[in-house]
Amino acid sequence: MIENPAPKRTELSELGEFGLISHLTSDIKTIHTSTIKGIGDDAAVLENGDLLTLVSTDLLLEGIHFDLSFTPFKHLGYKAAVVNFSDIAAMNGSPRQLFVGISVSNRFPVEAMEELYEGIKLACERYQVDLAGGDTTSSPGGLFISMTVTGVVSKEKVVYRNTAKENDLICVSGDLGSAYLGLLLLEREKKVFLADPTMQPDLEGNDYVLERQLKPEARVDIVKKLDEAGILPTSMIDISDGLASEVLHLCRDSNMGCMIYEEKIPIDISAGAIASDFNIQAITAAMNGGEDYELLFTISMNDFEKISQLKDITIIGHITDPNAGCNLVSNDGVLVPILAQGFNHMREE
Repeated sequence: MIENPAPKRTELSELGEFGLISHLTSDIKTIHTSTIKGIGDDAAVLENGDLLTLVSTDLLLEGIHFDLSFTPFKHLGYKAAVVNFSDIAAMNGSPRQLFVGISVSNRFPVEAMEELYEGIKLACERYQVDLAGGDTTSSPGGLFISMTVTGVVSKEKVVYRNTAKENDLICVSGDLGSAYLGLLLLEREKKVFLADPTMQPDLEGNDYVLERQLKPEARVDIVKKLDEAGILPTSMIDISDGLASEVLHLCRDSNMGCMIYEEKIPIDISAGAIASDFNIQAITAAMNGGEDYELLFTISMNDFEKISQLKDITIIGHITDPNAGCNLVSNDGVLVPILAQGFNHMREE
């Protein structure tokens, strides 16, 4: 009797998060002409008359994306909404409607869900987004949140990831690394509490990095600022998984290389001090930490004078020929190849 060989088993960790997405979707073809852009950017782009409709979705799982031992429900609701708004901003658009799906177990009281929705509603009010629908179901264990956001952008102003050009300037909004360092602080204090529940958290003086982790903001203000200055980015992405990961996305999708400079990467002074406390380099947090939700974008060199006049935007490098690779120039002049070491959902523990 001939035994059938065991079916091939490929571990998810062999592909990683983005490798898995590519593997599962590489042969997908759109059918409708109204689907301008499908899988592969911060949001899908759909034909809608004079405007384009943007659609993005996100799934948040307790224990993976958030830790309820140090995340207040109101902050969680606010953050869950805002990170989706950030995807719309990364397409150079404006968020308009939000749809919320929640799967929740009976270990949570109604009051907890009320707090969660208070945060969601606060985010919608601040960003002028309609909370337009969703779904609620039971869960056998933890809390699961699904967010879908729609937005709009004019056809001539939509910006993709795959359209950077050689010699374009690479820019970033705000500062980087603070959200990750805020997470390190919260996780440290959690460990202290678990070891000795009588100990109170020692978080005083770290408001900025904690807010960056627990209550980030979508940079729709940067989209508006660029538009008012007459600057249309040549490519754009938001920074959710670390600068290194996102700049590699732009370059690979655009078939380009890049040169960015350590000395130019904006890092808040308080983040630098906290990084020293944890005995890590602040540049490591900025490159690989993630959850900053700032905008990383490229512009034409012709817009250099315009961008130089804008506050809260930093030029950190330029796009190069793809054969030059993607590199970071360290403060001591060493050329370091950029590697994506940010959060990866499918990475083997």
